[in-house]
Amino acid sequence: MHLRPDTLAMTAILAMLTALGPLSTDFYLPSLPEIVRVMATDIAGAQATLSAFLFGFAGGQLFWGPVSDRLGRKPVLLAGLGLFLLATLACAFATSIEALTGARAVQALGASGPIVLARAMVRDLYEGPRAGRELARMGMIMGVVPAIAPVAGGFLQDAFGWRSTFVATLLFAALLAGAVLLLLPETVRVRSPQPLSPIAIFRGFGVLLRNRAYRVYVGLTSLAYAGLFAFISGSSFVLMGVYGLSPVGYGLSFSFGVLGFIAGTILAQRLVGRRGLDGVIGLGVACLAGGGVAMLLCVATGFGASLGVTVPMALYACGIGLVMPQAQAQAMMPFPERAGAASSFTGLCQMLFSACVGLLVGALLRGSALPLPAVMAVLGVSALALFHASARLRAGQA
Repeated sequence: MHLRPDTLAMTAILAMLTALGPLSTDFYLPSLPEIVRVMATDIAGAQATLSAFLFGFAGGQLFWGPVSDRLGRKPVLLAGLGLFLLATLACAFATSIEALTGARAVQALGASGPIVLARAMVRDLYEGPRAGRELARMGMIMGVVPAIAPVAGGFLQDAFGWRSTFVATLLFAALLAGAVLLLLPETVRVRSPQPLSPIAIFRGFGVLLRNRAYRVYVGLTSLAYAGLFAFISGSSFVLMGVYGLSPVGYGLSFSFGVLGFIAGTILAQRLVGRRGLDGVIGLGVACLAGGGVAMLLCVATGFGASLGVTVPMALYACGIGLVMPQAQAQAMMPFPERAGAASSFTGLCQMLFSACVGLLVGALLRGSALPLPAVMAVLGVSALALFHASARLRAGQA
């Protein structure tokens, strides 16, 4: 029996598919200091396992969407989940930082499929603000995973060591693959006639990029997500290394950002009908800028200690919950026949930019907390500036 649209069960499975990427990262964040010690590496080496994931994630974005436009969502989705399971097993048995980094890149190739295809399936099933509300609902449910993952990861780290987080991720992904196989319907109504070749795929991306409003929304999602990844990349070293939190304490402090994200998705669902997609995005970019600047001021002045990082992060994360679902919906809206490709290219840009930002944060962190909020403030203010500078262009595309 297949699930129907507009049911909580359908939304929950799609949300869990989009949560697979965050889970793969957030679960092992409390273990990064131990990985540095056990693998005889440094902060930059451990951080490379995060950036390798994003580079792999970006690479996967190139083909999952266009292939699913041609072959259908469900078989391609199952292929991505299968690759993820194999790579996660390799992560759990890695014996060197190089092996772990390589396995993380392959793991990301598999994880990129579910998130791209879940967004594309929303575009298959829903239109306009309804698609934005569905993505926000998915974000609210998805937010439970990163809320639980660092805390659970901290307990697993204390009890069993860093490998246990990858074993738990493997079990979660196996259950999710079973749910997809048994319950999820095929959502593509008309399959793309475009041939599956690199030239055809890149030509399709060119069609997307000729739409100027699409470029703006891709830029907004990339800036918002890069701030989140900057925090993911640097927060364990800042909160545990600089402010002295324990692995469990770090996991609990991480929940500030998750609660902010969930609050943003709830606000988005309630406001999108009255304010429209762009109205919600406008409120979100203000939160991004406010959260980034507030964190920078708190850290620079020493105000609030670790709370000076985590409380402003809640505001920034609220902005992510307001911006990303709506901007992703706006980016895919003009391309119903290329929903997979539009979702793929949006994710590709997000991940490549965020991976570069993560490498920058890893290079700048040298025992000081200041580089992290400085990077996040620049990203938040840039998103606010892009949104207001593009007002006339977006109005002309509406």
